[in-house]
Amino acid sequence: MAPVVHAARAASCGPRRDRGQRAHLSGLAAEDIALRGYAARGAQVLTRRWRGRGGEIDLVLWDADTYVFCEVKKAASFDLALNRVRPGQIRRIFDSACEYLGRTPEGQLAPVRFDLALVDVAGDLRIVENAFGDF
Repeated sequence: MAPVVHAARAASCGPRRDRGQRAHLSGLAAEDIALRGYAARGAQVLTRRWRGRGGEIDLVLWDADTYVFCEVKKAASFDLALNRVRPGQIRRIFDSACEYLGRTPEGQLAPVRFDLALVDVAGDLRIVENAFGDF
């Protein structure tokens, strides 16, 4: 006998899953754009979507003897992308960066920078260095 599925639940699973899949793919595409931008500057990618106990860091890079922790945001415009960054998210990025640095030879004494990579609907990139201030 087939399991009973409520019609409202079945109807919401498809579109919701589709939105989630589109958002995931859009995020990956925005990260690819950011990675190309950093590579053009000579930065080296250390890891992508690094997950610590505090949360996820989109990109961890090595740029001019500095660890760069980068949050990537995509929206219709740079301003809308910037407005999607929340204080709680910044705290989680800081917490995860501390954990990541604990695994490096320099530890908490490592030089670091927190960047924000903004991608608009046209795929244009704006990198805001030290977007979250000094660490």
